[in-house]
Amino acid sequence: MAEAKRIDGKAVSARIIETVKQATASLTAETGTVPGLAVVIVGEDPASQVYVGSKARTANECGFKSIKHELPAETSEETLLKIVGDLNADPSVHGILVQLPLPDHIDEAKVIQTIDPDKDVDGFHLINVGRLSTGQLDQAFVPCTPAGSMILIREVLGDDLSGKHAVVVGRSNIVGKPMAQLLLSANATVTIAHSRTKDLPAMCRSADILVAAVGRPEMLTGEYVKEGAVVIDVGINRIPAPEKGEGKTRLVGDVNYSEAAEKASAITPVPGGVGPMTIGLLMANTLRSACRTAGKEPPKI
Repeated sequence: MAEAKRIDGKAVSARIIETVKQATASLTAETGTVPGLAVVIVGEDPASQVYVGSKARTANECGFKSIKHELPAETSEETLLKIVGDLNADPSVHGILVQLPLPDHIDEAKVIQTIDPDKDVDGFHLINVGRLSTGQLDQAFVPCTPAGSMILIREVLGDDLSGKHAVVVGRSNIVGKPMAQLLLSANATVTIAHSRTKDLPAMCRSADILVAAVGRPEMLTGEYVKEGAVVIDVGINRIPAPEKGEGKTRLVGDVNYSEAAEKASAITPVPGGVGPMTIGLLMANTLRSACRTAGKEPPKI
């Protein structure tokens, strides 16, 4: 079989951001509404700092109003909840994102449930979870990583996945479960597998669409992949790379790319696959929120 098609998340994300940019310019010109995205980060986690910087830059590039609250790690839960409450009440803010993880003394669930569901552009509030699980996709904010993964699947297989068997490996609330809901909405037959699934390689080999979201570097080898499957690798793991020099690292996914690519018809690389989509979808969700506020139809992403 020929080498798998490499699904270029960077290119698709750039296309989405371009659409958002143009729609934002039109929305602002027609209604005076400028989409506002507020990002709140607590503490100095280096990976979070990189993500937040990238989100703020892209928001500016899209013509958004970008607000950043950088708080010290010792910030109290009460202070954080007050900031979220103020952002909920601010009509110029359409999207609120509290960067996870939060320090141990803060109750993450409590903070997330305090965000106004109509500004919850991460899609983690229970109301958005409920909207997604009952198929109200036009009302729900869907978490950005599974939403981005779904767009990449559509790039290859189109909108209707009738007759396709999808296996999602991983059952997290942030990726695994919402991913399964989106695949169901597109008419796929869906199995959620995880570390306790019996004979996981055989289960994965039954998949026409295989989504890996387990958080273990290169765990899914070639023996997990059916000939001709579409493989979406959500994992981002940093592993030692002594070949680059002492103390150096490189990024890999949850799938062994070279082995899987020999069997798959299409596969996402890491980096450059699902990762860039996450920020593109965050911008699209913020724009959708601003369009709703202004009574305008958001663009199709």
